[in-house]
Amino acid sequence: MAKTAFVFPGQGSQSPGMGYDLYQQFAAARRVFDQADEALGFRLSRLCFEGPEEELRLTINAQPAIMTVSVACLAAMDDLGTAPVPAPAYVAGHSLGEYTALVASKALGFPSTLRLVRERGRLMHEAGQLVPSGMAAVLGLDESTLEEVCRETGAQIANLNSADQIVISGPKLALARALDLARARGARRALPLNVSAGFHSAVMRPAQEGIARALNGVSLHDPATPIIANVTAQPLTTAEQLRSELVCQMCSCVHWQRSIQYMVEDGVDTFVEIGPGQVLAGLIRRIADGARVVSVRDAGSVCGAA
Repeated sequence: MAKTAFVFPGQGSQSPGMGYDLYQQFAAARRVFDQADEALGFRLSRLCFEGPEEELRLTINAQPAIMTVSVACLAAMDDLGTAPVPAPAYVAGHSLGEYTALVASKALGFPSTLRLVRERGRLMHEAGQLVPSGMAAVLGLDESTLEEVCRETGAQIANLNSADQIVISGPKLALARALDLARARGARRALPLNVSAGFHSAVMRPAQEGIARALNGVSLHDPATPIIANVTAQPLTTAEQLRSELVCQMCSCVHWQRSIQYMVEDGVDTFVEIGPGQVLAGLIRRIADGARVVSVRDAGSVCGAA
């Protein structure tokens, strides 16, 4: 039997104005933004709706903002009173999106998850201040060759997004060496990304320790829907598995391509990206040829998915 999966975007999908039409048109989405403002003690909703862009782009703000808009999209889908798409067999999120998957799978309530994400953003920002670092996209080089490049330079593979898009991460000097070596070994493109630090690398070790402490203060539940893990590309079905995953993913590679392939092999033929942007939809189309891919990111697409 055909199956559906819900997937949730990560950092970089933010833009000023996101979520405003949801707030205007859906009472359930309005409640999500109101909950977010109350949980964080400031007007996150205004930052989503109005920016400014440079403030919204900050890691400490972008992460809770993207998650809030994603959860507002979910709430708006429910607010229609009809199921726009079948209930998901799996949920998954790209890096930050894994936290949205916690809410979607009822493993943790929205306010608690949002506070955890705000702390995650703060910790990642602080870790990035300790070591000048960054990330870069490499196109046209296979994983094994890029692994060799990273071993030789001290960089790490951070995101395996698709067969032809891999992101590396690490201290700036290691990253520069890795980019030079990747070009020398035949990369079609190798370019730095506009991010503040080397996420999903050893640079984030202090943040990893901090998020482990933060997770000790929350009560996770077994997810109602299995979450496909970034680190292993396998289903997570218990609270303890989730806790371990959320700690490990801070310094580990996001295996997005393998996550999608796992779901396809288990019968998923429809993927619904829920949240701002359409980055994951584009990746999924390259990974899972023939799969139905739907983006639910604003009021129009919420209604269109029904």
